[in-house]
Amino acid sequence: MKAKQNTGGLDIFRLAAAFLVVAIHTSPLSSFSAEGDFFLTRVLARTAVPFFFMVTGQFVLSDSLFSGREGDGALFRQVKKLALLYGLSILLYLPVGIYAGHYQALTLSSALRMLLIDGTFYHLWYFPACITGLLLVWLLRRFLPLRAVAAAAGILYLIGLLGDSYYGLTVRIPVLSGAYDAAFQVFSYTRNGFFLAPVFLILGAVLGRRKNQGRPALSAVCLAVSLALMTAEAFLLRHFALQRHDSMYVFLVPAAYFLYRLLLSLGLRPWKAARPLSTGIYVLHPLMIVGVRGAAKLTGLTGLLVGNSLIHYAAVCGASLAASACLVLLTGWRKRPVFSCGRAWIELDRDALRHNVEVLRALLPQGSALMPAVKANAYGHGAVPVARELNRMGIRSFCVATVAEGRELRCGGVRGEILVLGYTHPRQFPLLRRYRLSQTVVDYAYALQLSRYGRRLRVHVGVDSGMHRLGERCEQVEKLARICRMKHLKVVGLFTHLCADDTHRPEDEAFTRRQLEAFYGVVRQLEERGIPRPRLHVLSSYGLLNGIQAPGQLVRVGIALYGMLSTQEDTQRCPVPLKPVLTLKARVAAVKTLHTGESAGYGRAFIAEGERRIAVLAIGYADGLPRSLSCGVGEVLIGGCRVPVAGRICMDQMTVDVTGVPDVQPGTEAVLIGRWGAEEITAGELAERTGTIANEILSRLGLRLERIVTGSSPVDGRK
Repeated sequence: MKAKQNTGGLDIFRLAAAFLVVAIHTSPLSSFSAEGDFFLTRVLARTAVPFFFMVTGQFVLSDSLFSGREGDGALFRQVKKLALLYGLSILLYLPVGIYAGHYQALTLSSALRMLLIDGTFYHLWYFPACITGLLLVWLLRRFLPLRAVAAAAGILYLIGLLGDSYYGLTVRIPVLSGAYDAAFQVFSYTRNGFFLAPVFLILGAVLGRRKNQGRPALSAVCLAVSLALMTAEAFLLRHFALQRHDSMYVFLVPAAYFLYRLLLSLGLRPWKAARPLSTGIYVLHPLMIVGVRGAAKLTGLTGLLVGNSLIHYAAVCGASLAASACLVLLTGWRKRPVFSCGRAWIELDRDALRHNVEVLRALLPQGSALMPAVKANAYGHGAVPVARELNRMGIRSFCVATVAEGRELRCGGVRGEILVLGYTHPRQFPLLRRYRLSQTVVDYAYALQLSRYGRRLRVHVGVDSGMHRLGERCEQVEKLARICRMKHLKVVGLFTHLCADDTHRPEDEAFTRRQLEAFYGVVRQLEERGIPRPRLHVLSSYGLLNGIQAPGQLVRVGIALYGMLSTQEDTQRCPVPLKPVLTLKARVAAVKTLHTGESAGYGRAFIAEGERRIAVLAIGYADGLPRSLSCGVGEVLIGGCRVPVAGRICMDQMTVDVTGVPDVQPGTEAVLIGRWGAEEITAGELAERTGTIANEILSRLGLRLERIVTGSSPVDGRK
């Protein structure tokens, strides 16, 4: 359920930034005004490359900075893409570089400097700079908190500034002058991945995560002020001849910052075509400069196409745009999208999930927060999309059953605490640290194993108050105290599980009271032993809905979050109006007519009594549909009508009797769980028909079912 970002402003400015880079290399106003051309190419156009760095920071670096190692995958994939594009660009410009004499008298050190820092052609420096900047920030983040990384990037920018626009001051200080002279033996300019890129990559990552970019008008005013100050700075530096190069200014940082904020705050819809077009313009425009000049010479129009700088600029821009568009078309960028919902699929209603969160939050005890159970692939719904949406609603605690489930969430970009409720083998303890997972202490012996691992682990201690499943027995207070004091365990939670909170039978309610007394008795005794109280969590869906009084900081809601309870009866008696999140659908693969006495499916379990029409659905028990719904036990919805299952459900297919239902044909949708008009089939109904509970029906839905998110766009629902 990834939020759609309003990146239209960024997409539009991608093209503008690409054309500003072309301006730097063609000087459009040089035929008319030296000052005007300096303002355009050495002030305004200097925002282009920082903008490109910021876009990369937002979409590539953000998860790595804020989510830890689980966000590194996107970063390294982008590094590979940049390296590939850089390699192709090197090959593309190799003939031009040879012809222009760029590679004469190369030594090994100068070749490495050109390849890894300066770029093999004058505009290609961006690619090694971006790669270096990404890897440098990533490396710093492995050892430093984000604020320290940002401070380091600022210091690096300042160092680069003194070797760029302020170099005229630097050379007057002997110590600095000697240091920079030595540095310029390694790289030609400080506008590279070590000094220029990091600060803008981090700014883009930070700005891209903000929900509210502020008012566009305020950002526009701040941008105008920043550009005015940057203009004054640039002309003063030029006047006093202090610039060694002119890519870095003090006021370039605020100018780029407010420009990016302004573009994000515009709320424009994405324009995806602008992305490859801008890249193509950036890469190809030097070839187009050569091409325009060559064409001008051949046609005798050099005075017009080259002598007039503005016409020359327009011709290069037009040629670059046309060449980029052709390249995009030839490489098949606008590929036909993969067709969704082709066979059988699950639709997830974002609005229903948000509604359920809101009504459950309203029931929480004072000071408590939701800790949704997203184990078993979020009860079959899809753990990553569900948890991402819950993140957007301000939820920062989750529980899963296994370390593999926790790893899946982290790799999917889910933030916050993730508690593994089940057993994790000692050989998997490193995964707990790598993916920043909290582990349940299932008993005292297991706590010893966790502590002997020798690395600090976050844990929640399970207390067995009567369910007799996982957790150290509540009578063993001394052992529980020892667990809390173990050297390598950071106890951040203490919990128990109520095993009879789903009924109102007097004996069960009495048992629940005894469990609560036992658990809170353990809490008191631990505090008497000087052990600080960690976060407590006792209630799950039924305990919360049944109004059980159990103070704590977290509530482990499960089945209720997804819009139902375990049985149809419980759902109907639920005190709050829950909405089912999941709809299960499949398509009709074929429609056949059976004559009297003909059979369908394995074992001839369905025999036509009279002429019947049957539809074959592309779903079966391998998708999680119970086989016990065969032979009329189950029904599906087609055309708003209930139709019975005909014969036995197979591994990948099933048949239903659609006699009397008009317009059923291959491709028609069928609803197996969900609503169609006035009719509805719930997971609770399927559970009743098959002798189980809705939890099992949902959690067994197969992974080959595509999960499709429906509903309104996500909003910031923090509370």
